[in-house]
Amino acid sequence: MSTVCTGLPNQEGWELKLDPPQSPRSNHGPCPGSNTSELLIMRLLVGTLDVVLDSSARVAPYRILHQTQDSQVYWAVACGSSRKEITKHWEWLENNLLQTLSIFDNEEDITTFVKGKIHGIIAEENKNEQPQSEEDPGKFKEAELKMRKQFGMPEVEKLVNYYSCSYWKGRVPRQGWLYLTVNHLCFYSFLLGKEVTLVIQWVDVTQLEKNATLLFPECIKVSTRDSELYFSMFLNINETFKLMEQLANIAMRQLLDNESFLQDKSLPKPRRPLKNISALKRDLDARAKNECYRATFRLPKDECLDGHTDCTLWTPFNKMHIPGQMFVSNNYICFASRAEEACHLIIPLREVTIVEKADSSSVLPSPLSISTKSKMTFFFANLKDRDFLVQRISDFLQRTPSKKPCGIDREWKWNVADPSSEVLRKYSPLAVSPTSALSHRPVSFCAGQVPTASQGLLKLFRRNSEELSGPKGAKEKMKEESWNIHFFEYGRGMCMYRTAKTRELVQKGIPENLRGELWLLFSGAWNEMVTHPGYYGDLVEKSMGRYNLATEEIERDLHRSMPEHPAFQNEFGIAALRRVLTAYAFRNPTIGYCQAMNIVTSVLLLYCNEEEAFWLLVALCERMLPDYYNTRVVGALVDQGIFEELTREYLPQLSEKMQDLGVISTISLSWFLTLFLSVMPFESAVVIVDCFFYEGIKFILQVSLAILDANMEKLLQCCDEGEAMTILGRYLDNVVNRQSVSPPIPHLHALLTSGDDPPLEIDIFELIKTSYEKFGNLKADDIEQMRFKQRLKVIQSLEDTAKKSVVRAVSGDIGFSMEELEELYVVFKAKYLMSCYWGNNRAAAARRDQSLPYLEQYRIDMEQFKELFISLTPWACGAHTPVLAARLFRLLDENRDSLINFKEFVTGMSGMYHGDLTEKLKVLYKLHLPPALNPEETESALEATSYFTEDVTTEETQEDKGRRNENEEKGTSPQDYRYYLRMWAKEKENKKETIKDLPKMSQEQFIELCKTLYNMFSEDPVEQELYHAIATVASLLLRIGEVGKKFSNRPTRKSEDCKANNTQDPVSEEESPTSEQSQNSAVEQQPQADHEDKASVDAQPEKTQQENQTLGDGSGEGQGSPLQLLSDDETKDDMSMSSYSMVSTGSLQCEDIADDTVLVGCEGSSAAARYGSTIDTDWSISFEQILASMLTETALVNYFEKKVNILQKIKDQKKVERQFSSSSDYELSSVSG
Repeated sequence: MSTVCTGLPNQEGWELKLDPPQSPRSNHGPCPGSNTSELLIMRLLVGTLDVVLDSSARVAPYRILHQTQDSQVYWAVACGSSRKEITKHWEWLENNLLQTLSIFDNEEDITTFVKGKIHGIIAEENKNEQPQSEEDPGKFKEAELKMRKQFGMPEVEKLVNYYSCSYWKGRVPRQGWLYLTVNHLCFYSFLLGKEVTLVIQWVDVTQLEKNATLLFPECIKVSTRDSELYFSMFLNINETFKLMEQLANIAMRQLLDNESFLQDKSLPKPRRPLKNISALKRDLDARAKNECYRATFRLPKDECLDGHTDCTLWTPFNKMHIPGQMFVSNNYICFASRAEEACHLIIPLREVTIVEKADSSSVLPSPLSISTKSKMTFFFANLKDRDFLVQRISDFLQRTPSKKPCGIDREWKWNVADPSSEVLRKYSPLAVSPTSALSHRPVSFCAGQVPTASQGLLKLFRRNSEELSGPKGAKEKMKEESWNIHFFEYGRGMCMYRTAKTRELVQKGIPENLRGELWLLFSGAWNEMVTHPGYYGDLVEKSMGRYNLATEEIERDLHRSMPEHPAFQNEFGIAALRRVLTAYAFRNPTIGYCQAMNIVTSVLLLYCNEEEAFWLLVALCERMLPDYYNTRVVGALVDQGIFEELTREYLPQLSEKMQDLGVISTISLSWFLTLFLSVMPFESAVVIVDCFFYEGIKFILQVSLAILDANMEKLLQCCDEGEAMTILGRYLDNVVNRQSVSPPIPHLHALLTSGDDPPLEIDIFELIKTSYEKFGNLKADDIEQMRFKQRLKVIQSLEDTAKKSVVRAVSGDIGFSMEELEELYVVFKAKYLMSCYWGNNRAAAARRDQSLPYLEQYRIDMEQFKELFISLTPWACGAHTPVLAARLFRLLDENRDSLINFKEFVTGMSGMYHGDLTEKLKVLYKLHLPPALNPEETESALEATSYFTEDVTTEETQEDKGRRNENEEKGTSPQDYRYYLRMWAKEKENKKETIKDLPKMSQEQFIELCKTLYNMFSEDPVEQELYHAIATVASLLLRIGEVGKKFSNRPTRKSEDCKANNTQDPVSEEESPTSEQSQNSAVEQQPQADHEDKASVDAQPEKTQQENQTLGDGSGEGQGSPLQLLSDDETKDDMSMSSYSMVSTGSLQCEDIADDTVLVGCEGSSAAARYGSTIDTDWSISFEQILASMLTETALVNYFEKKVNILQKIKDQKKVERQFSSSSDYELSSVSG
């Protein structure tokens, strides 16, 4: 039903088409003989096909079409969702295009010119609007623009990719388009006249699953706290699901550590143009490959993969060409065989000396030779693009620093004359041989302090042991010899071939002399250490003498770290541990220090020098055990969830029993956080650490399963958690290492035995062998996939816990119910998060400090508060609402940091929603006094200022905060926790404020209050009744203020000294006015400023339609003339008033200034003189008088006692959060005929 709009010009060859909203496409004209129902069905089918076959979804109802007389084809020139928008396009065409068409002779030239002109304008506009996405294909840009328009997203919200799929609503699939943006999952469908629009924030996703059921064949399930959504019929479901996982993971990272997504602008352009793939999608694909690459080869977290190619590697140890893939990045060349355990190789470019192309042959096509400084040569062959690869490697080699890091590969000997040696002898219980050669380099700093440990503490504090010359010593030497043979055949150092043989040797236990070296190699810590020479020493120097909460916790735990070992029974070992932990706390303040780090670090120091132990700790905390040691041990909880899932899969019978007992959550944290070091004898646990550094978390999980499997029968017979813990504790205490050459270290045994049977010892190597036999099929890739699934669950669970904690913390002092508080918290948090990813800068993200209590972590600024206030306030004031919001924000922001937390937010909202009339009026009264009332809004001398600005609590808080910051800068005294304890104690103090404590209100402030009330009533159903009531109250209060002036004892204005000597002269009740309202309060003396110091008043006009009238409306007075004093009866009888009236005797005049109602002063002020009216600085009114006057008007009492449902407000706010394109936007009223 296409029609020509009658309201717009219609030139020859031009038509303005109006399509009804339910008709996606109707420019084909009616078919002869067709009826209305057939047309409707045709349009529904056409609209459905538009959605299914094209991402444009629904065509806008207003379009400008170009058509020549002899043609049946329309050319779309412009479209719009409203008449206003399309009119704007038409006017532009009239001014810029239509006049030019008269110069053309035929219609074909006109059509060609119009098409070229419009295409040129569109191309130029897209170029100007989106210069940052020049790499995106044209069709993708079009889809992004449609996505923003369809879902109301701002320009900063970037589309990553879009897919055609079906959304299952009930049992009916809705075919449409799924848009995946950085922060949202959006879906739109138009099927047979029915629309479906979905918008879900990634931070709200609690579960993502890809499964196949009878009802939903091969679908993706997206779960939130409120709903479960199913999407299916993807062309490439694996790609879609992988991208959804990435985006949800980014959102979880934002919740966990405040890391927002930043696009990598340095991503190289593809060698060939990629069809319909955005730059963001390529960026995310590159990130996924980088993460997999770094995890596979244990590389530093800033290493970026440049590319990979299929090839073969010649392995000299078995004289074979092993097929696999070569990976090239900025600093490394790596190889991974197709068979998982066949061979892994890492070649740092810093070690490479020669890269050359060898002669090709039929046996060895396209060979490449790479030689290293360690005299090793690696032969690769079957390279598809060898020349390009060699060029890339050459480019990276040129960027690689040629300077050798200081101190690398040097051998040092302990010198008896060295002063550090003397100190060492002082602390060591046994003398160290002065000629013992060390393969580790010393780190010399901290002069005057205890010397830095330049080798593993185990070597320095080894006690004389007969085991070294006995069978155990012979076994240890055999291990060392086996490793030496392995080094000879497979290489030594970072370039060593890592094969199944390497794993076998690790499983048999690493010799003590090689343990530190191999830990560094297998963990990848060696790479970071040699590329950051001097980094640890600088950190130690910077952190010495500095104090904060982390250092206090470190000091508390230092003497609890392996106290039974002689290395930590003296200051030498304790000082080394202190330096490593403190240096890491300063390197990574987000983690700082967490319990269990001290136990792990103390073991690292036994086998490594300080710098090596530091970099091993970095590898543990930041790569191998991610998020384990943050404040909420998220990583350990994630792996605990994986452990429970694996238990259900491998030990289903035991899993149910363990869940009933609640044991897994108790045991797994202590096992995982300390790598069994705290629950197993040291000699046995260190073998676990050996395998962990080679295999990663996979090994810890499989050993844990083996331990449960070994105790299954006993655990199934347990009655409670305590009994199960005793069984497992006793088992772990008796895991022994019979091959250890170190003397046994005392270990805390369970001491709880069943009967008199001696405990059965379990050999650690048998336990490891069993774990590989039964559970060795665990794959690292599968564990990473499970980690993502559990991370969603854990972080959302922690967020729910945080929400409950915050709600409980504030519920005692707030009138809202628990349900209302939880909904308000969700809205408050969503507003904060929105500022993080839609803000112009990262200031919002920077204000979240994870170390703070949950209540303080999310804070919003004034602009965010205004948006929430406007949508949630029961006191809607039209255009005046943002002004009222700003005043409430200043009132709530007691510490003046321009941020408010959730408690402050709900305190302000509760004042408007709960309490009786007195409490609500008290809030409104305070909003018109400093500090809520901005000095820019009123500049008169305000006697109430001291009531707020000189608040003792605020002053003490600011002073304490300043002192705390100063102490942190100086590093002299830790004040963090004490400061927060004081803050908490002060918040708990009952602050009883009575109405008599409120200061009086000046005339200017009273005018602002009346303006607010006037705006507040403008859209109320009983608007006129409320206007009449407030006019009556205002008139009465103005008279009370005038009468009160007569009883004020005015001080003289001779000098400032006289002002300082002013004393109050309270008036007795007999002398007070006889008015009923004035008897409710005592008249206080009002200090008066000098004539020269009187502040000028420049009233700010509030441009609302309701205020476009004078105060004197209905009074019969002309504009600007003085109003006569009206009695109460006269005012009440004047029912024709459409706005409130204010009167005074000689001191006030009312004018209609700039379409607004204002009251201005003229005495001693140039600004006021401009208006020719007066503000009386002697005039004042108290809260009691305002309250008493309000109580006389039933309409006002009913208005403020009216109950408002905030849950409905929140529901409406969520709906309006984004303006979706819907049929309501299409101005259906214009299609009336």
